[in-house]
Amino acid sequence: MENVLREAISDTLNELGLEATDFAIEHPSGLVHGDYATNVAMVVAKSAGKAPRELAEQILAALEGQIEYVEKIEVAGPGFINFHLSREFFTSEINRARKEGEHWGATDTYEGQTVFVEYTDPNPFKEFHVGHLFTNTVGESIARLFMAAGANVKRLNYQGDVGMHVASAIYGMQKNGLNASSDFSAKELGKAYATGATALKEDKTAAEEIKKINKAIYERSEEEINVLYDKGRQVSLDYFETIYEKLGTEFDHYFFESEAAPKGKELVLNHPEVFVESDGARVFLGEEHGLHTRVFLNSEGLPTYEAKELALAKMKEDEMGAYDLSIISTSNEINEYFKVLRKAMSFVYPDLSEKTEHIGHGTVRLSTGKMSSRTGDVIPATDFIEEITSAAKEKMTETDSQADLNTAEEVAIGAIKFAVLKSNILQDTVFDKEQALSFEGDSGPYLQYTHARIISMLEKAKSVGVEPGTPNTPEEAYELERILYRLPGVVERAAVERAPHLLTHFLLELAASFNKFYVNEKVADASDEFASYKAALSDAVRITLKNGLWGLGIKAPEKM
Repeated sequence: MENVLREAISDTLNELGLEATDFAIEHPSGLVHGDYATNVAMVVAKSAGKAPRELAEQILAALEGQIEYVEKIEVAGPGFINFHLSREFFTSEINRARKEGEHWGATDTYEGQTVFVEYTDPNPFKEFHVGHLFTNTVGESIARLFMAAGANVKRLNYQGDVGMHVASAIYGMQKNGLNASSDFSAKELGKAYATGATALKEDKTAAEEIKKINKAIYERSEEEINVLYDKGRQVSLDYFETIYEKLGTEFDHYFFESEAAPKGKELVLNHPEVFVESDGARVFLGEEHGLHTRVFLNSEGLPTYEAKELALAKMKEDEMGAYDLSIISTSNEINEYFKVLRKAMSFVYPDLSEKTEHIGHGTVRLSTGKMSSRTGDVIPATDFIEEITSAAKEKMTETDSQADLNTAEEVAIGAIKFAVLKSNILQDTVFDKEQALSFEGDSGPYLQYTHARIISMLEKAKSVGVEPGTPNTPEEAYELERILYRLPGVVERAAVERAPHLLTHFLLELAASFNKFYVNEKVADASDEFASYKAALSDAVRITLKNGLWGLGIKAPEKM
């Protein structure tokens, strides 16, 4: 509808001999002011040589009666133009939502475009901690928003299976007695890494040994290390998969630093004009571009993270095909690093640099403060999910003594994801368990509970002979209808702005409106001539909540 209004306004400006400058079309802060509002008169007034309100009246006169589904147009304040949509429009949107089902809310904004979304990126040999969990949450939602906006999305995961952290872990495995012939867990690998990382920092002799292990890993030159490395790597990767399954993430392709390393080294050596020699290393002089200098090849001739990332950009194209956009989602702690990387990439792969976008999301902090995998003082993602699942199950048993553990886990993961996504992803947030698990508002479980409540209500209505339909239409549209139809526009804007919180805010507003509707209106009442309409509206809300939650990577249980 917004596009229809924008086109009609632009045509009217042209007819009036005015330039169709950029103007906003938004939903007013209160429904009393209509369903859409535009500031076009105030934007164009100066060039038109008229007072904004006078021009607004002129535009209104030209538009009145010309736009389908617009029932009334009025001028407000200094020159805003408000549009009130017709009763028929809202009824048609209810029917549309129910007809389109799981596709309701989808748009064609990025149709025909291939978008890569790289996220999570845990390092084998380390614990998959809550930081990875939060990064996965952001990346998964970004991927789904692009899918809903019509893009051909490929989920990618780039994992650091070589480097000093791996060498530290191998050293720790040797010291802790882990070997290839024994069974050991990812948790034990995490402890081995902590042992090695501490030794690297505090013991000069150990540090030299770890550096030798690092070189041997790159060169695959020592069989004993190779065997330990291969076993530990596989244990880590298998462990990661169990977590991805819980989170609902299915990656299309995995890339590894071990694959990118030799290609990155070759790139650096083949571009001496970009990566200059400095004390035996190869560096990119970022200061020449208003950034900072970073090492791409160290003095031992080994490629750094930067060189590997540079190679990765081309590997994505070579292995996954041409793409229109490559989004990399990480913590904002490496924002400056990515600025340097993209600038260096612009000299080696200028076309790929233009297609690469980094989203540096904020950090989610817990009451224990920031986590550090170097010391091993981390909160494992599995432990965190189990803790929140236990709390969710306890809360659910307050109303249902037969609360299902699987549903409790869906609620727990929904609580975690929503808490991460409900605010602007670029900002830091604090996870509050009690607030995240609230069934009464501003939380994932609140939305999930509303969805389950609608299903229960519709089953009750069906039992008394009330089926969803729109044969009889109330004279006035419900507030609920005037919110529900906005889903496609919200999805489009959330994808374009990389802003999942726009979707969370919409869903909270919709759920709050439904719960008010639920209190004031009877649906399971066969004697009510509008009962079928209310049931159809409720069903459309159910679909909207489910699809909206899907866009956040959250499941919608049918019973809670």
